[in-house]
Amino acid sequence: MKTGDRSARTRLGWEVVIVLALSLGASAVYAIVDLLDDLSRTTPLSQQTTTLNPQLSDRELFDLVYQLLGIVFDLAPVALVCYLLWSAARPHLGALGIRFEQPGRQVAAAVGLVLVIGVPGIGVYLAGRALGLTPHVAASGLADHWWTVPVLLLSAVRAGLQEEVIVIGYLYRRLGELGWGRWTIILSTAVLRGSYHLYQGVPAFFGNFAMGVVFGWLYARHGLLLPLIVAHALIDAAIFVGYPWAAGAFPSLFGGS
Repeated sequence: MKTGDRSARTRLGWEVVIVLALSLGASAVYAIVDLLDDLSRTTPLSQQTTTLNPQLSDRELFDLVYQLLGIVFDLAPVALVCYLLWSAARPHLGALGIRFEQPGRQVAAAVGLVLVIGVPGIGVYLAGRALGLTPHVAASGLADHWWTVPVLLLSAVRAGLQEEVIVIGYLYRRLGELGWGRWTIILSTAVLRGSYHLYQGVPAFFGNFAMGVVFGWLYARHGLLLPLIVAHALIDAAIFVGYPWAAGAFPSLFGGS
């Protein structure tokens, strides 16, 4: 290997490390520590609660401001990787798999993925609860304000963009440039996806790992990121907004301990 090639690969490797440290890599570390913290408590994991969208202030205006600031700054690493892989030629974000051809087919594919991933995901959660391996997951801790549903929908879009653009679009591109094989990339990024969900318990790791494998295989095969972003956002929107109704209608399944 030439010295220049080795230097370029080293810089690329450090770029990946820095991007992950600013985003989902840090989330994975915190999720692992959070799980260890929960497991080391005297209260069983099944009797604990984790909240996906917690209230950040007891004052309505400041809670709204904090929520919006959190969404904006969480999207900063997404903007960073878009900047790093931006192309002057169209499609500008083609290196990330973001292309707008045949939008109807891409949206239809996203809806199909919602059914393939979303329904089994509910099953994994319920199984984890039944086995005592999963804490009660509250989709929202927000009070009932006029802006609650819009903020939850924005949070769902944030999750779809953050996870799919970074874990799929960016990492598949950069790890491929570093010489990683297709299945090495698919499996390693699926492990990352599962890791930053460990705060929801070990079953959430395996459920999200499976989601990562399916999404990764589809991306490696078709090279399209938009269906994955839309599907992820729709799944989270259904959870964030629909969860309070489901918890009220089926308290024995979704209610807290």
